[in-house]
Amino acid sequence: MTDPAKVRRHAERVRELVASVVRSQIKDPRLGMITITDARITADLRDATVFYTVLGDAAAQAGTAAALESAKGMLRSTVGKALGLRHSPTLTFVLDDVQDQVKHIDDLLAAARNADAEVQRIAAQAQYAGEAQPYRLDEDDEDAEETEDAEDTPPAGGDRR
Repeated sequence: MTDPAKVRRHAERVRELVASVVRSQIKDPRLGMITITDARITADLRDATVFYTVLGDAAAQAGTAAALESAKGMLRSTVGKALGLRHSPTLTFVLDDVQDQVKHIDDLLAAARNADAEVQRIAAQAQYAGEAQPYRLDEDDEDAEETEDAEDTPPAGGDRR
């Protein structure tokens, strides 16, 4: 079993290596404005998944994916040499769609805020269907109950014969 701290260190190192190689050595014109966001490596250090984002539209994303696939061999050999492992990890590139998810969540939150504001606006104009306090007792009823309670209690002095 591999130490989890060692796996994290190797994953961070893979991310740094791939980012530096993409920035300095890959000269593919299809490669867009790319950012390597994360890398994860399996516990046996055989497979690494590299997450990336691309600035641009779907065509730029597709071009960048193709450029990374074509440079996968060079990237794998560079990573393998730098890590000094017995087996170079296979690299899998995954488009990180965090920005799209963030935009979707922001849209959902804005819709929820608008719905809450609408509910507050409607509630401010609402009126009770009946009385404001349907369980309120009339003052006359309260006085009558107090006099009945006084008649039911025996005198404090007790019963002397």
